[in-house]
Amino acid sequence: MTNSDPGSSPFRANPVNNPTGNGPPPPPPARFSPRLGWTIGGVVVAGLIVAQSVTVIPAGYVGVVFSSFTGVKPNPLQEGLHFVMPFVDHVTTYDARLQEVTLSQTAAQGDEGSISARSKEGLDITAEVTVQFRIDRAKAAILHKELGRNYINTALRPQVRAKVRDAIGQFGAADLISNQRAQLEGTITTELNKSFSRNNLILDAILLRELKIPESVAKAIEEKQTAEQQVAVERNRLQQAEISAQRDVVKAEGEAKAAIATARGQAEALSLRGKSLKENPQLIQLTVAERLAPGIQTIMLPSDGNFLLDLKSLGVQTQPKAAPTPSGN
Repeated sequence: MTNSDPGSSPFRANPVNNPTGNGPPPPPPARFSPRLGWTIGGVVVAGLIVAQSVTVIPAGYVGVVFSSFTGVKPNPLQEGLHFVMPFVDHVTTYDARLQEVTLSQTAAQGDEGSISARSKEGLDITAEVTVQFRIDRAKAAILHKELGRNYINTALRPQVRAKVRDAIGQFGAADLISNQRAQLEGTITTELNKSFSRNNLILDAILLRELKIPESVAKAIEEKQTAEQQVAVERNRLQQAEISAQRDVVKAEGEAKAAIATARGQAEALSLRGKSLKENPQLIQLTVAERLAPGIQTIMLPSDGNFLLDLKSLGVQTQPKAAPTPSGN
């Protein structure tokens, strides 16, 4: 049965479902499924929970965990992946690598100016210092609790300035720019080690980049050092001259002693020789014979008279005379 009411015709123009009046009405809009909404919401919440419960500590860093229930946890997180209580634990990372702070007149970004101090005599000294340090990994939680992330400005820089000033005040200006620079570094290092240890920091090195004193004072110190060096050179020359003179005296004394020893030896030798000749008279004839031989023909007769016989004279006396040649016969 058809409805003859023209007002109910399906093809009649309807301002809502069929504004043109031509063709069937459009399908109703799709409804949002509550189940799908809960699923998407669950995924989002799960993602947030996972993101809040997982933290990664980069290489060279250490993490300090603050719990909303218990406060700062004593055991810091080391490098790697860690799970924490989501929305309850909050992780703060600290750089545990070697760091440095420079205090110089030409300070770079983040650095402070040089340190003004006074020497033992009250002279103005300007020091430029670089401090190399690192935080104590095992005590990072205490550092976070007592000093916080701004520990470099609140503790480190003031301590460095104070210790450098105190150490410079123990030395004279001339010593600081000459031969006691290393001792100054050692004094500063010793004092800073104590302060850094109390603040859970580890001092690696203290480097004195430059020590400046007033130009007039530096010139006076330089002149004084030059004069002292000249005096030292002259003193060295005098010592060398004295050593040379002493060497000559020792040499002369040695030669004199050697001459005396030689004369004493010769005298003793002559004395012994005379004594020997006196005790053995035959040695006199032997000595004379040795001096005359072989040019003179001499014979020694073994008699008690102890005389020498000249063979040449005997030969002349014993040779017979030649007979005279008869004249004219």
